Amino acid sequence: MMGENRKKGFWLDPRAKLFLILMCVLASMVAPSLGYQFILVLLIALLGVLFGKWKYAVNAVCFYAVICVLTVWIMTEMTGTLRTMFVAFLGLFHKVYACGMLAGIVLSTTKVSEFLSAMNRIHAPKKLVIPLAVMLRYIPTIQEDWRFIKDAMRMRDVSPTPAGFLKNPGMTIECIYVPLMMAASKAADELSIASITRGIENPSPRTCLVQIKCGAADWIGMSVAVAFFALELCSTSRASGCTTVAVLRLPTSYQQLL
Repeated sequence: MMGENRKKGFWLDPRAKLFLILMCVLASMVAPSLGYQFILVLLIALLGVLFGKWKYAVNAVCFYAVICVLTVWIMTEMTGTLRTMFVAFLGLFHKVYACGMLAGIVLSTTKVSEFLSAMNRIHAPKKLVIPLAVMLRYIPTIQEDWRFIKDAMRMRDVSPTPAGFLKNPGMTIECIYVPLMMAASKAADELSIASITRGIENPSPRTCLVQIKCGAADWIGMSVAVAFFALELCSTSRASGCTTVAVLRLPTSYQQLL
């Protein structure tokens, strides 16, 4: 089974993916400039392309590029309280965007069986494994229910778009969001019952059909993540004792809010 997964294309060990998410969080926290944040997004987009998620990667990079241009414009053109409000919001956005982008790739490319096998290998506590395993099955289920509800409502001339919500909010909430919440609650109960029925709470050691092992791609990916994080730390150290500003650095006020 493991061999079949690798033959289908690029594959990473779930443990390597968790390590990449951790390094992404750290890199976003210490990023010394907007340029480093953009490079981080590009690296994540490259990972998405390797996984075959090229459309997701291109859309994410284009959207982030627009936000970066907007950020620079706000910092250079706006003043006063409005500028401070936008800078505070964008500072938080830049910190979480790369992490959310990577999390989306990881969730869409990791099977529950692979995840459980990885957690078993690192001896993770069941209090952590069970919620995460249910979550990995829960998100695709809700996405499928959302598509079904949207298609059904379009046949009844109820638009699920923001424009449709503004035009007829009562009908949109009643016909789309209420059924979605009911489907979400039902899916959570069913997945929890299914997991317990399959013995996920069994205290005995688990046996896994999927055998995982870190390969060359895993070590290369983790090495790139560590190297990029170290580069950020070095750049931050040099910038702290230097009065010159790099080309890609934002103004000092933005750095303070980040």
